[in-house]
Amino acid sequence: MSASGPDPADPAGAADPAGAAGAVDPAGAADPAGAAGGTLHPAAALASLAEETRLRVFAAVVLGARSIAELAEVSRLRERDARRGLERLVAGGLVVCSDGSFSVPIDRLRHAARLASTMRPAVAPEDLGASSEQVAVLRNFLVDGRLVSIPVARAKRRIVLDFLAQRFEPGRVYPERDVNFMLGKFHADFAALRRYLVDEEFLERRGGFYWRAGGTFELD
Repeated sequence: MSASGPDPADPAGAADPAGAAGAVDPAGAADPAGAAGGTLHPAAALASLAEETRLRVFAAVVLGARSIAELAEVSRLRERDARRGLERLVAGGLVVCSDGSFSVPIDRLRHAARLASTMRPAVAPEDLGASSEQVAVLRNFLVDGRLVSIPVARAKRRIVLDFLAQRFEPGRVYPERDVNFMLGKFHADFAALRRYLVDEEFLERRGGFYWRAGGTFELD
């Protein structure tokens, strides 16, 4: 593949006007988001990268390509396609054209990442089926669906264990690996939670298998 010279598929049949060694603003104008500022919405960033050509051009810019010819070479695209992909990325604010070269606006990406973190809906205990009594305790230990700590006070710990025991279907037998997996969704120390559930008789264990033995049951 040649990174310079006429593109035979280009109806104009002419070489890249920027030249093999030149760097150019592909849109022929200043970066619409502003080289020194501007914001980038997370959804817009994902939309801009949700296409293979643009993703390959973006990767080439990240890897240091600074001209259309270099973009084509690194991304393994025709120069015409590399130029079009770059135009879309500049319009979307993911690439900045300044002083005849291209760059990725890291500050914009960081701002978009922070914005995305605030947009993610938090998981409340109620969303996981906790009762009103459980919610009163769980709101102090369960953050976004994960236990930040295991209560030291036995009364509160039992409420948390009751909530966890409800994840297990009555009458079903679980191998230990499945118990670990289910409890690991809530806390990294799944072994401690498993022991507490057995010791407090929420679960019974025999020969490496577990089943629900206590706790609150929903009645149909």
